[in-house]
Amino acid sequence: MPSSLQIHMFPCLSDNYGFIVRDPESGACAAIDTPDPEVYLVEARKQGWNISEIWNTHWHADHAGGNGAIRAATGAQVFAPRDENSRIPDIDHELSGGNRLFLGGIEAQVIATPGHTLGHISFYFPTAKAAFVGDCLFALGCGRLFEGDGRMMWDSLSRLATLPDDTKIYCAHEYTASNLAFALRVDPLNPALLARADEIRARRDQDLPTVPTTLALEKATNPFLRAPEIARALGEDQRADWEAFAEIRIMKDGFRG
Repeated sequence: MPSSLQIHMFPCLSDNYGFIVRDPESGACAAIDTPDPEVYLVEARKQGWNISEIWNTHWHADHAGGNGAIRAATGAQVFAPRDENSRIPDIDHELSGGNRLFLGGIEAQVIATPGHTLGHISFYFPTAKAAFVGDCLFALGCGRLFEGDGRMMWDSLSRLATLPDDTKIYCAHEYTASNLAFALRVDPLNPALLARADEIRARRDQDLPTVPTTLALEKATNPFLRAPEIARALGEDQRADWEAFAEIRIMKDGFRG
């Protein structure tokens, strides 16, 4: 049996979460993205872990900007999206959707999740039932379409939605409170969302994280995953699912709640 994945999560920058994961049997240890290299190195030292790999979800500076500093301090090898190799320097291992990689003896699957950027990928550890989804899927939200389009992002979210319902979703930002305001605007009669709202407010009032979430919870409450159901409730059932999603994404871009 493979050893159990160790996951260390911590806040960094203004609203990012950092993640370091480790195979305790081999000691192999990966930084999932590198928003703040100094914090990552301090947190790794606190755990007594040595970062040996960097796994990037996409090229944005608050995800790959610390690669160089961590690499210089640790000698870590960089695993990053093949389709973003012009934006992420010094990639040792280029990754695409469908690839498998191993952190020591623990398998991870690479899932193509473009939309926020064209080469965005996510990492799923089947034995840990944990997915690190960068800026594709958020608690009650999804990433802005900086490079892709609505159909592309809907396909990416649909790909993540095929994972087991009890998968823990580790998203990269604490956006849940603001996402909640929009979700309540477009899906106000959803009993699961209404029940979740009180828990989110209570956690944020105590400055506690709302990450990780679970895929089951997102399927029940996230308006971007529920876009087709919301459209049908509004009598707009002639739209393709991706078109319903794209309309809600446009609404969120202009939302000032």
